Amino acid sequence: MNRPHRPDPGASSASTYPVGFDLKSYLKAKSEKVNNALRAQLDAVAVPGRLLEAMRHSLLAGGKRLRPVLCLAAAESAGKADEVAMPAACALEMIHTYSLIHDDLPAMDDDDLRRGIPTCHRAFDEATAILAGDGLLTGAFEILAGSALHEPEKRNEWVQVIHLVSRAAGAAGMIEGQMQDMQAEGTPLSVDALATLHQLKTGAVIEAAVHCGALLGGAGNRQLNDLRRYARRIGLAFQVVDDILNVEGDPVRMGKSVGTDREKRKSTYPEVLGVSASRNFAQQLVGEALKAIQDFDNRSDPLRAIAVYIVRRNR
Repeated sequence: MNRPHRPDPGASSASTYPVGFDLKSYLKAKSEKVNNALRAQLDAVAVPGRLLEAMRHSLLAGGKRLRPVLCLAAAESAGKADEVAMPAACALEMIHTYSLIHDDLPAMDDDDLRRGIPTCHRAFDEATAILAGDGLLTGAFEILAGSALHEPEKRNEWVQVIHLVSRAAGAAGMIEGQMQDMQAEGTPLSVDALATLHQLKTGAVIEAAVHCGALLGGAGNRQLNDLRRYARRIGLAFQVVDDILNVEGDPVRMGKSVGTDREKRKSTYPEVLGVSASRNFAQQLVGEALKAIQDFDNRSDPLRAIAVYIVRRNR
């Protein structure tokens, strides 16, 4: 497990998009490609009916598509077209959406809204939501395994991707993070414990997205290490900003409830550090992420711009 990352008041930060790079257009174009691919993949892994309808309800409801876009951008950073990583990008978004469906259930966060629409268990019912999440999770691995079968010349890379995603999304990553998050309700956490929790719950899949894209894009060991360091920083920065938005975000813009962390007595960065210090910490993390890829060429500008976007976002 990575060592927890602590705030460093003297660390550098950065908040400027790469000169001449249009992140808004890039995100729109990539999101459209991902959405089209998700529709096709969903039709291929599920039988028409109520279950597929529930899976569509959550998967195609919008969202930032951060994880798949990072996967595609990492492949481009390594020098390949984004198509080489599209199956992995789709699988990662399906896993992320399954985790949101289950996270919203009454047994966990019991939320009513997600991505601006009723949560899956509110739109359908609890049992259907559980099965929709299960369908997305297993469908994701069907896509990854299918890619290994259809591209025998890249079978080794796809097996590595399956291993990376399994570990990041499983009991050594996201699921353990969710367990720690639930156990910590009502229990104050230290900065180190909070960082460990979030590196598991949120950061592990974000790091896997970048790692998988870079691997499929043909990155060398040094590039992989630098990109993983970048991803580790932005993964934690993303959660710090999420914590801040849960305190002062606009629920209409965000498409989900705010103030829920305080209601559930969760330890968060604003709770532990304060809002201002948390915002500075997120800036510090982004500065370190940008430093990790400072020697990369302009093919990595999307990754640079996404890092800055993470601390500027309002949803």
